[in-house]
Amino acid sequence: MPAARLVLWDIDLTLVQAGPFGRQLYADAFLRATGRPLAFVAQMAGRLDQDIYRDTLAGHDLDPADHPFPRFADALAAAYAGGTDELRRRGRALPGAAAALAALAAVPGTVQTVLTGNVPAVARVKLAAFGLDRHLDLEAGAYGPDDHVRAGLVPLAQRRAGARHGAVFDRGNTVLIGDTPHDVAAGHEGGARVIAVATGRASAEELRAAGAGVVLPDLSDTPGLLALVVGE
Repeated sequence: MPAARLVLWDIDLTLVQAGPFGRQLYADAFLRATGRPLAFVAQMAGRLDQDIYRDTLAGHDLDPADHPFPRFADALAAAYAGGTDELRRRGRALPGAAAALAALAAVPGTVQTVLTGNVPAVARVKLAAFGLDRHLDLEAGAYGPDDHVRAGLVPLAQRRAGARHGAVFDRGNTVLIGDTPHDVAAGHEGGARVIAVATGRASAEELRAAGAGVVLPDLSDTPGLLALVVGE
């Protein structure tokens, strides 16, 4: 059956939580890339990795021209690759994440991938650490370095998924699932229905205020989520 539905998953605090260990890995990569110990991290929730890094550099009075993002991205990928076992011990898949991915994978014509501010290598490690990558077509996803605006990742993922699965994906058959107002805005502006989950730092009220028509407390109600995505 040809693909008829695209589900775009945010990763951090939607599917997984790295916890304090994620900051430790970020600090290791920052030191490796800049030679400076990390004293400050810019706001992360819902933002692209390159924007977080730029603002973190500014907080250390460092010039981005002297500390290019690709160098940091490589260092962060290496830190996550080397810390996979510890990530598995200290982080977690969020409640219902595995069951939701498996349930949607069983629906004919459904393609699942990611829409994330992470660099691809880090996204893969985070998902694989908790066995959440098996139902995702990560080649069809869109990642932080792919665009300077999060909303721009939506049509990119639609094109990639469409080319890989012989389908046309648009607002009518694309669903974005995320936990931040940035995810909500990306879906509305980029061309996707939005299901918000209040598993991150934004409250349900903040997500509704950002324009989310549907807000779930978490992913634990698998039948309910399935009905929302499939529209039945």
